This record gives sequence, C-alpha cells and structure tokens, in this order.
Amino acid sequence: MPSGFRFVPRREGRILPGSGTMRAPYGLEIIESCLSCPHREDRLFCNLPAPALQALTAITSPAAYPKGATLFVEGQSPRGVFILCSGKVKLSTSSADGRTLILRIAEAGEVLGIPASVTGKPYELTADVLEPTQANFIHRQDFLNFLRDHGEAALRVAQQLGETYHSAIAEMRSIGLSHSVSEKLARFLLDLSPRQDETKGEVRVTLTLTHEEIAQMIGSSRETVTRLFTDFKKKQLLQVKGSTLIIKNKAALESLVTP
Repeated sequence: MPSGFRFVPRREGRILPGSGTMRAPYGLEIIESCLSCPHREDRLFCNLPAPALQALTAITSPAAYPKGATLFVEGQSPRGVFILCSGKVKLSTSSADGRTLILRIAEAGEVLGIPASVTGKPYELTADVLEPTQANFIHRQDFLNFLRDHGEAALRVAQQLGETYHSAIAEMRSIGLSHSVSEKLARFLLDLSPRQDETKGEVRVTLTLTHEEIAQMIGSSRETVTRLFTDFKKKQLLQVKGSTLIIKNKAALESLVTP
C-alpha cells in the first residue's frame, strides 16, 4: 500500500493530502489536488480562478470508493458534498414499499449533495457508486464558508443546480408523457447516444446499467425491459456485446418516440 494512503471500506475511503496523482485501489489515478486536475478546463465547478482552487483544495479530502459503495442515503442529515472526479454515481429515491426510481446517473465533474448541504435539509436522494470512483468530500460548514468567500464558486453552484433542475424536468417529461414502455426505453437508449459518433449507420455506447436499473430509470419492471430488449434485437434495432450496446438502426428507434 502506498505511503500516506488510508482506505476505509465503503463509506470513508480516503487518501490523505499530498501532491499530484497516485495509484489507488480499483485502478484509479487519484487526483489529490484541484490545482493538478487534468480536467479543469472541462468541468464547471473545477474551472475556477487559482485563489478559489487553492481554498477548495485546502478543505477537500480525496477519497476512493469501490463499485457498490454508498456516498449518502435519502433522509440522512447532510454531512457535506462530494466532488465527483471520476466514475459514475446512481442517484435514486425509494418508496416505503421498496420500489426504487433512478432519477439520473451523475458523471465526473458534478458536485453531489449540494441542495441538502445548502439548505440543511436531509439528503433527498441516495447516491450509490456504479464503478470505481473518486469522490472527494467537503464538510458542509467548510463548503458553506467557501461559497460565502468565493462568489464565482457560488455562481457555478447555482448553475449546476439549474442544470440539475432542467434535467429532472426532462426526466419527468420522458417518464410521464411517453405513451408506452417501449417508447420510454427507446428514448432512454437514444439519450445515451447523442454525443457518440455514428459509423455506417451504427452507434456504439457503453451500457453499465443492468436491466433492473434501466427499469428503475424508466418506471417499469425488469421483466418488461428484458422482453423489450429481446424484441428490439429481433427487429435489428440494436445489438448487445458484453457492455457495448450497438444501435444498428437509430432512425427506426427514433420512430418509436413521440415528438
């Protein structure tokens, strides 16, 4: 184990402050400082002036999490926020009878737990890690003090809250206004592919979600999703090779979606 590294399973995996990057469990290259992050120009919250980044680094604890770890739980008092440096995190809500709805999948560059940390109300969602992930933690009071002292950072946070709101509205529209489960699934698959290059009429995307998780995203059952995947494959709309989803006929899939 590298010098200066301390790992606590599931909830509090952590790398003590240092400089640059280092190799950690799960094959991650840990970014120990916002100042040395190679993705600063691509990420809304990280692309801040040097003084703000220095202040952010001073209050941030780099942490690595395995697949299946939980960052926070719906209803839990807010401890703080998590800067998602790499990996993906599933954000979901559950009913009293155990039904789960996945609202969205958070990706690198996002800051998770902002609404609860700003308002002081419990976390509104549960955040589960989908793949080995670096999610750096900032205690709530440190985060609030940081926003008070750095206006541009506060503006970036407001922008992310706005984007999250619009994303949630789009998701509700997709689930609530679709006429059938097949339309919901087609819309979900098309939403995976807008930034992918189309080669010879085919679009390839990496699908990391299980049929159960896809069902939780579109408000359906695992059995229905599995049946529809089989139907789409029979109709030559798509093909699945391991974790790679190949959309073979994007136009036909788009025809299933009501404008």
